[in-house]
Amino acid sequence: MQFMMPLDTNACAQPMRRAGEGAGTERLMERLNIGGMTQEKALRKRCFGDGVTGTARCVFTSDADRDTPHLRTQSSRKNYADASHVSAVILGGGTGVQLFPLTSTRATPAVPVGGCYRLIDIPMSNCFNSGINKIFVMTQFNSASLNRHIHHTYLGGGINFTDGSVQVLAATQMPDEPVGWFQGTADAIRKFMWILEDHYNQNNIEHVVILCGDQLYRMNYMELVQKHVDDNADITISCAPIDGSRASDYGLVKFDDSGRVIQFLEKPEGADLESMKVDISFLSYAIDDKQKYPYIASMGIYVLKKDVLLDILKSKYAHLQDFGSEILPRAVLEHNVKACVFTEYWEDIGTIKSFFDANLALTEQPPKFEFYDPKTPFFTSPRYLPPARLEKCKIKDAIISDGCSFSECTIEHSVIGISSRVSIRCELKDTMMMGADQYETEEETSKLLFEGKVPIGIGENTKIRNCIIDMNARIGRNVIIANTQGVQESDHPEEGYYIRSGIVVILKNATIKDGTVI
Repeated sequence: MQFMMPLDTNACAQPMRRAGEGAGTERLMERLNIGGMTQEKALRKRCFGDGVTGTARCVFTSDADRDTPHLRTQSSRKNYADASHVSAVILGGGTGVQLFPLTSTRATPAVPVGGCYRLIDIPMSNCFNSGINKIFVMTQFNSASLNRHIHHTYLGGGINFTDGSVQVLAATQMPDEPVGWFQGTADAIRKFMWILEDHYNQNNIEHVVILCGDQLYRMNYMELVQKHVDDNADITISCAPIDGSRASDYGLVKFDDSGRVIQFLEKPEGADLESMKVDISFLSYAIDDKQKYPYIASMGIYVLKKDVLLDILKSKYAHLQDFGSEILPRAVLEHNVKACVFTEYWEDIGTIKSFFDANLALTEQPPKFEFYDPKTPFFTSPRYLPPARLEKCKIKDAIISDGCSFSECTIEHSVIGISSRVSIRCELKDTMMMGADQYETEEETSKLLFEGKVPIGIGENTKIRNCIIDMNARIGRNVIIANTQGVQESDHPEEGYYIRSGIVVILKNATIKDGTVI
């Protein structure tokens, strides 16, 4: 078979129409660029194999005889997004009240996740895998560990940036400003506009991607930027279908058949919430139960033209502090704001429960989300730890990180972080153990036990379930952590733990004495 392919191999893929779908549904899917991570990949592979990064529409040419079919591509795309002209801004978040006590001594993006990663690794790795290597991270509260992790991983961890860079911008007090802390997402960027504008001009930046540091997902941001360019949008909002139980926690959007956002409401309730319901039948190829997801939520991921970003922050909306609650509701009336619906796995880790559930979901078979993908890996700090050592253990549906040492214990449906120690006759179920960033040798552990102290890790004959164990926690022998009384909220900082949404959270560096029952 002979193939004819023009140089333009990045033509926009046309989604295939499902049985029963009308032309209107197909047009809406095309305009929203739905299924970029599923349908377009399959179509791309069908047309070109794995070696081409663009997408195309397959068309057999009319000049082909019956023995020699030809294949060509059709393209209507005129402008191509160039990652070298794209910069990303990752917002480090506020005080992290919803994730307290995990954020009592660290910023939200520095919270460990998945055994060996930090939340900041998600947007950072997505940027690198998308080809975006000009990145700013804006930090504010409890930022020491976040800054340290970024330095070890992305500034001194061996990642080659070539013409890129990662810069950390910490909240600071300016001489002409009465308040030093960021007052919102827009204010955070505005406070460093003098640095960003200079960087954008020097590097010929055309588009800016704004990201959050507390979400779990895998996304090619350049597909989003390309959609932004194709639509000639001023602002593009990445959105996701969401169920009614969580809808009031997000900014909700409505858009017309062209994908243009016509309404944006931040965290609506009551009648306002009901008014934001939408028909998501156009997502039938990706979502089986359409009734379960009657809302479209903003993911807090935006693409803006550089000039538009500068205009709204310096001039038009200079008095507004936050994108979601203030700027976007006004911008949809005055700018070309488009929606791009994301149908892959996405979890906003904004509460203890969502954080706990997202981590334990990693142990399911098959998992909805996996950190490992040979083509789009997630990066984290290189720690040079030895492999995990397991002696006569029973482990079922669990993630075990490097540097762990287990002996004659049972672990089920749990995530175990780096350098964790679990002693004999211990039982862990439905538990996220973050591990330790300091290592105690067997000799040091034996000495502590001899002195009546508690080593880092979990002591003999301890039973734990439905629990988050923060870094460097010391849990003694014969301890029971089960919350059998079903307490939902309780504070016991002097005893080393809190209870949030029924989940026991053992504090970082806490010591739980032998025989304790929680």
